[in-house]
Amino acid sequence: MHTARLVGLLATLSCAASAAWAQYPQRRAGFWIGFGLGYGSANIACDNCDSGPRTDGITGFVKLGGTPSRNLLIGGAINTWLHSDNSATESLTNLTASLYLYPAARSGLFFTGGLGFSNYHVNSSPSFDGTGWGFTAGAGYDVRLGRDVSLTPVVNYVYGAVGDVNESGVGRFATGWKQNVVELGLGVTFH
Repeated sequence: MHTARLVGLLATLSCAASAAWAQYPQRRAGFWIGFGLGYGSANIACDNCDSGPRTDGITGFVKLGGTPSRNLLIGGAINTWLHSDNSATESLTNLTASLYLYPAARSGLFFTGGLGFSNYHVNSSPSFDGTGWGFTAGAGYDVRLGRDVSLTPVVNYVYGAVGDVNESGVGRFATGWKQNVVELGLGVTFH
């Protein structure tokens, strides 16, 4: 019964997307901004700790920039993963300068990559924090809902080579800290 409902929902969304594509062609010009939420699976490793099991969490992203051509967007992005239990909230965040390449100008399919900073933070007592370099890579599709608005499903890989993580009031907690998140998200983009 659940499978039939899921197939029906997907068929309805496909029909709605087809109608939107026909009514609103892909157009990219000027300033753009997008944001969204999703699910992410994270993994952490360091010099004195083994890579443990992946941990589920919620993700969020904000992106904005300009449009030098119909096939290329340039901008910045913030990707965040959060996991909370009763005692603390853990966050992995990347801030990157990013490119969004649309191989076919009439299509909503894009590939993205960015390079910048990565941060690890645990909001607890004591707190833990570290910042290093990071990158993001991903793909998505702009499904036009209106002339300048798209529903944008994305899949992203977010990596950070944080290095040292420090414990507040104590100092170095871990060295060689590396983190990654595989994200499935859904956003809204305003072109």
